[in-house]
Amino acid sequence: MPLIDMDTPISISQRSLFLEHLAQTSDSPLMLEIKSAEGIYLHGKDGRKYVDLISGIGVSNVGHCHPYVIKAIRRQLKRYLHVMVYGEYIQSPQVNLARQLASTLPPSLDNVYLVNSGSEAIEGALKLAKRYTGRTEIISYHNAYHGSTHGALSVGGSEQFKNAYRPLLPDIRQIRFNETSDLAQITEKTACVLIETVQGEAGIRIPSKSYLQALREQCTRTGTLLILDEIQAGFGRTGKFWAFEHFDIIPDILVCAKGMGGGMPIGAFIASKEMMSVFTNHPVLGHITTFGGHPVSCVASLATMRIILKNKLHERVAEKERLFREMLVHPRIREVRSLGLMMAVQFDSFKDVKLIIDRAISYGVITDWFLYCDNALRIAPPLTINKNQIREVCGILLKAMSKS
Repeated sequence: MPLIDMDTPISISQRSLFLEHLAQTSDSPLMLEIKSAEGIYLHGKDGRKYVDLISGIGVSNVGHCHPYVIKAIRRQLKRYLHVMVYGEYIQSPQVNLARQLASTLPPSLDNVYLVNSGSEAIEGALKLAKRYTGRTEIISYHNAYHGSTHGALSVGGSEQFKNAYRPLLPDIRQIRFNETSDLAQITEKTACVLIETVQGEAGIRIPSKSYLQALREQCTRTGTLLILDEIQAGFGRTGKFWAFEHFDIIPDILVCAKGMGGGMPIGAFIASKEMMSVFTNHPVLGHITTFGGHPVSCVASLATMRIILKNKLHERVAEKERLFREMLVHPRIREVRSLGLMMAVQFDSFKDVKLIIDRAISYGVITDWFLYCDNALRIAPPLTINKNQIREVCGILLKAMSKS
């Protein structure tokens, strides 16, 4: 069997190999062949340059291949890669990242469990809530999205995505987002309530401050743990470092990933040291991961945090949001929903959105739709996007909307 040299050109097209050997997630992938990426731009093999207006779905908050992130990765590569499963050895990348995360959070969120992804972080948070409370009922929300693994899928809000994989986790109850009357369903039997601080795949649905505060009060009253999913909304995306800062509440468990890694795979669930201690006994190793907290991902994440905090990228988000909203005015737009640079532009139908997406890509701007709101256009650029770039991409989007 021939060995493939990564530096030797392959005579068969990458497109053919992609379709033949990589498991597909749909019958119609975008099939853009990317050669390199930098800042807000992706560069295709054909020499075309694209603006990544969705940050690889909320990942590249500091842009692609930020020099400071790359420098941190290269430095760590010379030291060590994986050395032991999570939780046994003292590794400075993990320790320093956990300390930096805790420094951005209230004192009750001082203990970090590092994992590989958002879905895995959700799984850990659900296990933690059940183990700590001794309860089994979990409440989540209609139109919620928390990932594709079995537990995360169980608490998701779309029957279309869940039906093919039943039976899923038992004891799941779903309530309506931003409906205060449904909070009465949270009782002393409920282990946790899991909610996205801002619903992402539902098309950027923002709860009222009074609703989240009432939710916090009901959870406290019943001894229920409040888990906030900030996988998409965290790390400056909404104009605060953490989205829950907009609402004057504190969760019991916080989940993050995506924009956390500067392009590297990493996630975390964060709680109090007292709460996390339940994983240490009865049984020992109550939650384990081989690659969670990988040192290269950890240094990339720490570099990402330093970029955001030092340059105050999150503090500049609101003015960029305003510029997008000022420019995105068109007869075909029905509504713009946003919290910071987490935006949905609503149209009449998926057909309208798909045409605009396809035209925008042909003009050099990559955008997307939402899993549970396919008649809305997703806008979530790197936080580093500047005002001139915003004006340019808005002009392209309006051109795509206007073409008959």
